[in-house]
Amino acid sequence: MADRRIARSKVALRDALLTLMSEKSFSAITITEIVERANYNRGTFYTHYENKEGLLDEVISELLDELIESFRAPYGDLDVFRVDELTANSVKIFEHIHERAAVYTVLFHSDVLPVIKEKMFGVIKKLSSEELEQETESINRELMMVYSIHALMGLVFHWIEGGFQYTPAYMQDQLIKMINWRPTAAKTHVKK
Repeated sequence: MADRRIARSKVALRDALLTLMSEKSFSAITITEIVERANYNRGTFYTHYENKEGLLDEVISELLDELIESFRAPYGDLDVFRVDELTANSVKIFEHIHERAAVYTVLFHSDVLPVIKEKMFGVIKKLSSEELEQETESINRELMMVYSIHALMGLVFHWIEGGFQYTPAYMQDQLIKMINWRPTAAKTHVKK
């Protein structure tokens, strides 16, 4: 019974924080406002968190754990991950982000945007460097990894910041097409 009460109070505090963050900057939010919005008292808050940053860290950590799980989905059970055989429906990162769109939207429209972007980029970079070893022939492995991660996360950030203009399925399909696209020329429009 106590575990349910703890979970319920933590969810209420988290929801109150996110609601307040949709109304004003994180830096302007007080613990009093959080507990009043959650209909709890300061004692309950301090039982779970040292400060409002601790509550925000928990919100972000939960998202990052889910992001990691979604990123690993296509290769988690494989010994060799064949990128050239990757299918759109095996890419789960867009589904995860869309399922948590409300939270990502609040975070991306708040003053913690640089923090969330840095943490998202950081976990994907860590996974890529520790779990995926690409053969890059004459290309520097580290540079290729950074290039690939920036491309993926740039696409993800653009999608979130654009208000999820496209469906997750469309984004998955477009990512696969981009991965497999090898341009050989580009038409120029420079006036001479």
